[in-house]
Amino acid sequence: MRWNLRMKAAERGIWKSTDMRRQLAAAGLEISAGKMSALWAGTPTSIRLDDLDVICVVLKCEPTELLIREPEKVEARRPKPQQAASATSDTSVVVKPRFGRPRSEPPL
Repeated sequence: MRWNLRMKAAERGIWKSTDMRRQLAAAGLEISAGKMSALWAGTPTSIRLDDLDVICVVLKCEPTELLIREPEKVEARRPKPQQAASATSDTSVVVKPRFGRPRSEPPL
């Protein structure tokens, strides 16, 4: 995922994180300077949905405009077919079913 906050803010004429923080506060979201700096400077590892909702209201956008999918990065993380085949053949584990008594009944 790519975090697109600064671009959407720039489209609304918001060029500084302090200006964005003021507008968020006016909309009811008090955010610390440190958290605002993290949101402004990079991609957050997590964000509360309530906060995202207020950010979208202030920027007059949808969440999909702030969180941009990057399927090529997901594809790059997948193991290649020959890597996956060699990894499974080297460490193959045989799972055998357990026979015997079924689980006990719960107490009455």
